[in-house]
Amino acid sequence: MKDVILGLVGVGRIGVMHANNIASLNGVLNPQGTSVRLRLTDVAEDHARNIAAGLGAEFLPSVADLIASGVDGLVIATGTATHPELIRAGVDAGIPVFCEKPVAMNVADALPVLDYIGNNNGVVQIGHQRRFDAGYLEAKRAYQAGELGWIHSLRAVTCDMTPPPVEFLATSGGLFRDCSVHDFDILRWLTGREIVEVYAKGSNNGDPAIGDVGDVDTALAVITFDDGTVGTVSASRYNGAGHDVRLEIQGSNRTVMVGLDSKSALASAEAGITFPDGEPHQTFAERFDQAYRSEMAAFVELILGERENPCTPQDAVAASRVADAAQESLVTGAPVKVALPMAT
Repeated sequence: MKDVILGLVGVGRIGVMHANNIASLNGVLNPQGTSVRLRLTDVAEDHARNIAAGLGAEFLPSVADLIASGVDGLVIATGTATHPELIRAGVDAGIPVFCEKPVAMNVADALPVLDYIGNNNGVVQIGHQRRFDAGYLEAKRAYQAGELGWIHSLRAVTCDMTPPPVEFLATSGGLFRDCSVHDFDILRWLTGREIVEVYAKGSNNGDPAIGDVGDVDTALAVITFDDGTVGTVSASRYNGAGHDVRLEIQGSNRTVMVGLDSKSALASAEAGITFPDGEPHQTFAERFDQAYRSEMAAFVELILGERENPCTPQDAVAASRVADAAQESLVTGAPVKVALPMAT
C-alpha cells in the first residue's frame, strides 16, 4: 500500500484543525496501515513553519512548490475568494482536491469552476462535514429504511455560542451563506429532494457592527421542498448556552432528532428533568470533531480509489443556490424561488 502525501494550503483556524487530523491518520485507514504524510504552505510563513514543525510536517514556501513536490492530494483551507484559483491549480496538476465550502463566493462565480472541473476530469471533494456525523447518518438510514413514514416537517438549527470577528462577517456573504448553508446541504443530502422556495426573516439585537457590515445575527428561513414538504432553518450568532446544532425530522410514524444528547445546549423547563446534564459544546470544531476526522479519512480513501466522492462540487453549489435565495429573501422580504440547475 502506497504512502499518501497531502498538501495543505492555509493554516488558519480550520486549516490547523485539518493539519492535526491529517497527522492523526497514519496507519488507521485500513488493515494495511496506509501512511499519510503532510506538507503545507501559507502566506503567513512563520506561523506555518511553526505548525509544520509541531506536527513533523514539511513546510513549502508556495502553492506551486507544494504541488511540484509531488503531493497526491491538495487540501484547501484558505479564504473563500481563493478557492476557484486553487481548485484549478489542483485540477491542472491532475490530483484530487479537497476544498472547504463553498466553491466560490457565490453561485455565479462557482459555475465556471464546475465547468473547469468537468472539462478537465477533475476530482474535487467539498467540505460539508455533517455528512460524516453519526447522528445525521443514522437519521438518513432511518428515513431511507422507511422507519419514519412520510415526512411532514423538518426543523434545522445552527447556533454559534459567540459571533466570529466582525472582520470575518464583512466578507462571509451573510448568515445564510456562511452558517445555514450546512443545513441546506444536509437537508438535500438526507431527503434526496431539492429545496425550491425560501422565505427568510432576520434580526439584529446584538453587536450593531454586525448590521453595519450588512449581516444579521439571527435569521429564520421557511423552506419548501419539491414535493411540497415544508421545514424551517434557523441560525444565530448569540447562543450563550453553547454551540447548538440540531435537526428534527417529523414523520407520519416516528420523529427523530439529530444533536439531542447529554451535551445539547438547552435545558428543560419541566419539573424534575435534569437531561441534558453534560457540558455543552462551545464550538463547531468540538461539536463535529469526529465528523471532520472521518471527512479527511474519506478524502484519502477517495485518492486511493476506495470510495466514491462523498460531496461533489455540484452538491455544494446546489446548497449555495438555496443560501443565495435565502439571502435575497432576507433583503427583499419576499419568498424567493431557488434557481435549480439545468438538466444535463
